Formats: sequence, structure tokens, C-alpha cells
Amino acid sequence: MTESFDPGALRQWWPKPSKPRPIVIFGAGSIVGDAHLPAYRKAGFPVAGIYDPDHAKAAALANEWEIRAFEDEAAAFLVPDAIFDLATPPAAHAAILGRLPIGAAALIQKPMGSDLDAATAILEICRTRQLKAAVNFQLRFAPMMLALKDAIAKGHLGEVVDFDAWLALATPWGFWPFLKGLPRIEIAMHSIHYLDLIRGLLGNPQGVHAKTIGHPNHDVAQTRTAAILDYGDRVRCVLSVNHDHDFGRKFQACEFRISGTSGAAYVKLGVNLDYPKGEPDELWIKPAGGSDWVAVPLEGAWFPDAFVNRMANLQRFAAGEDNELIGSVEDAWQTMALVEAAYQSSAAPATAIAPLPGQ
Repeated sequence: MTESFDPGALRQWWPKPSKPRPIVIFGAGSIVGDAHLPAYRKAGFPVAGIYDPDHAKAAALANEWEIRAFEDEAAAFLVPDAIFDLATPPAAHAAILGRLPIGAAALIQKPMGSDLDAATAILEICRTRQLKAAVNFQLRFAPMMLALKDAIAKGHLGEVVDFDAWLALATPWGFWPFLKGLPRIEIAMHSIHYLDLIRGLLGNPQGVHAKTIGHPNHDVAQTRTAAILDYGDRVRCVLSVNHDHDFGRKFQACEFRISGTSGAAYVKLGVNLDYPKGEPDELWIKPAGGSDWVAVPLEGAWFPDAFVNRMANLQRFAAGEDNELIGSVEDAWQTMALVEAAYQSSAAPATAIAPLPGQ
């Protein structure tokens, strides 16, 4: 039964742990300074320190945030009751996880390895070492997305039958130098967030049709993707992603349109527009039985607030305060399987168009 629509009553925050554990961060890249550290400071989560093989880089970031830079990896592992936050490139995940204390709690930067084989290896490490591990698919935890899921759960859209993702923007790939030379970029490093979010809302699709390509103006492996997720004859789910729409802000977009049988939602993902400065996120809902669109007053943004909520769930699960670890490695592996299927679809030959008869 549909509840009376109150946009201010939609859930936007995850409950905080009663006794936050110290966080040990591996990696000192831009995402740590732009999102992880601002989020943890905002939430009041203690950060025990940062380790990076480039100690000078870690020390500079640690000095900026007035925290410790570990001299070596061994010192980072010795922090008692730590939550280990792996803000590292995918190729580095397995080695670090394999040295974490048995039973430790860990947050793994997406993707969960460079491909499905690597994700499977990571899954086995986490199982063997009994790690309470989740992958940092934090878009599920953005205030706008928590509110969207709550609105769907309360029946304000009816049955969701349509999901459109449309991106036409200019992404500064140079911010992430470790991407240079990697064979998989757009789906594996960016649209993976959207695929994971869609799985969280609609469940696993039956399959995927996809094509992902680069652009003649640069050497990044892929920056443009078109994909259809197959949910049978009831749900249409389409992604159109173009990171090379570099012609000024006027007609750029980063938005989702979600339609139900009796209501709809519009989401603007502001951080991707003029990244990393970004623009405000937006969530609008046309509720079942409502006469007009209603703007949901958002209390936070994808960056950094999704990182607060993501870490809160892991902290609470590690302490026994949450029964479910959202985005666990078991669940995240399924997102990686969807990514792998998308790349296989892209590599497969297209169905040829029949020639004109007589030619």
C-alpha cells in the first residue's frame, strides 16, 4: 500500500556506529583527499593513518589532514581493531587483503580487481581469511539514492518498469594517472557504479547487450558506452554514456530517469559535472496520486556523504549492529560478473544487417 508522500521523511542517512573503530587507509591518491578523508572527518570516524608505497605522497596528505603516515605496511597492519580502507588500484587489492589479520574488516575500492578472474581470486582470499569485506560501490549510499530506494519501497512509484541513465559530459581522466594503459576503463571504472546501483534497485538482469569504445581525440581505452540490461519483457533499462561531450556546460547531462507504473523519479548526479568541484545533486519525484513533481530536499551529496554512509554500514556490521553488509564481496562479485558480461558483449560481433535483395 502506498504511503502518503512526504519528501522530507525519505531516508538519506545510514545510522552511525555506536563506537567507531579506527580507519587505516591504504593509498594516498586524489580520491582519498577528495572523498574518504572529508567524509570520515565529517562523520567523526577516527583515522589512524595512511600508508602508501610513495611515502612522500602519503606524508604530504597526512600532514594536510593532521594524521599519521605509516612508514611501512607492517605498521599499518598492527593497528588494533582497525577498519582497513583499501583506496588502491585494482591490481593492488589482492596482495593487501592476503596480509590483513584473520577476521579483519575491510573496504575495497572498486572495481573488485581488474576483471572477473581477479574478482574471484579476491573473493576466495576474503573467504579464506574470514574477512568482513565490502566493495566501495558507494553510489548506493548517496543520500539521493537512499531516498530513491526508500521512495520505491514505500510504493511512491508503483512497480519500476523503466530506468534510463543518460550521461553527456567531459570527464578529466588525467586526474587518475594509474588508468593510463589499462585495457578496461569506462565500464570497469565508471559505469560500474551505475550497474551496481541498478542491481541494488532491480536485482540481477538476465543478460546485457553493450558496446564500449574510445574516442579519436585521446588514448583512453574506452570513454563511451551504450548498454541495455535485459530484465525480460516487463522492465526497460538503458545506459547511454559519453564522457567526450566537451563542448561547454550548456547541453551536458548526468541524470537518471526512473519510471514506475504510477509515479516517476529524476536524479541529477551533480559531482560528475565539472568534476571534482561538481554541482548540487537533485532528486525529483512525481509520486503516485500526486499532481506534480516534488523536489526532495537533499541533506548531502554523493561526494563525500555516500562515503560516510558506506563506512557506517561496514563499521556497524563489524560491530554486530547491522545484520547485513551491503555490497559485500559476495554481492559485489555479481556486479563484476555483470561488468564482465558487458565487455564480452562489446567484443562479440554484431548481428549483420541483411543486404538488399538482388545485391
